[in-house]
Amino acid sequence: MAQPGNSKRVIATALGAVAIATIATACSSSDTSSDTGGSSGKVEVVATINAWGSIAAQLGGDKVRETSIITNPDTDPHAYEPAPADARTIAGAQVVIANGIGYDAWSDKLLAANPGKDRIELNVGKQLGVADDGNPHQWYSPDSVTKVVEAITDDYKKADPADAAYFDTQRATFLNVTLSKYKGLIADIKNKYAGTPVGASESIFSPLSDALGLTLITPATFLKAISEGTDPAPADKSAIDAQIAAKALKVYIYNSQNSTPDVQAQVDAVKKQGIEETTVTETLAPENATFQDWQTGQLQALEDALHQATGK
Repeated sequence: MAQPGNSKRVIATALGAVAIATIATACSSSDTSSDTGGSSGKVEVVATINAWGSIAAQLGGDKVRETSIITNPDTDPHAYEPAPADARTIAGAQVVIANGIGYDAWSDKLLAANPGKDRIELNVGKQLGVADDGNPHQWYSPDSVTKVVEAITDDYKKADPADAAYFDTQRATFLNVTLSKYKGLIADIKNKYAGTPVGASESIFSPLSDALGLTLITPATFLKAISEGTDPAPADKSAIDAQIAAKALKVYIYNSQNSTPDVQAQVDAVKKQGIEETTVTETLAPENATFQDWQTGQLQALEDALHQATGK
């Protein structure tokens, strides 16, 4: 679990800048023109986070070899510092999938330091038209997931035109079969619990809350502050304390990869009041899970908590 402290992401950014400069120097002085799939016969794909990486691997099937950089479910991805091996991995990729929206800014520097003439770069935030200061957790938006699936498939077809039909089949199977339970849970929760007031520890839950039709009553400014590692406003903290004390929320959703003293105090208060709670994570949990198993597990836990809280 990430260590408490609201300034951790600001500090990590400063430290990361130094690390990236060192990595870029190391890579620029070495051979970064290694073959990008010739040895394996597959399209070499790199995703900065395994939420998108799992999807990319399944869409590529046996035609791609996918590597995710951020995979540890016990760390805070916002504070990730790249290693020299990450730069080498990106330098050898034919397709790179970055989240963007300020979430993995280090990848922009690594890509710039190791230009690839034929490399295809997919920036999720830009693809979706999300502003740089928008919510970076777009893998929690079902609509965004569908759009990214389409974009990844299109990029695979550009990288490997001979297998275009194969990639189209993979896309259709993923959207219509692989994600069927995921989509079913979303529809079921929305049908049963739309309008139910809930609270959350940070903005990671906001896109999913919108898709489920839940009423997220935690101040948006608090959610954003915790996500970005800045100090939340005292007024926001007081408002949340009052919500918990009054049991105005039915379920509290907690990002276990970003625990600060303010969030931990809320979790403790929620437990004391007997309010139902459930957790979400930023990366696959367990690390070797698929995107769909990870998400359906969390959705099922949320539905169970909503059932306990409402009796529906």
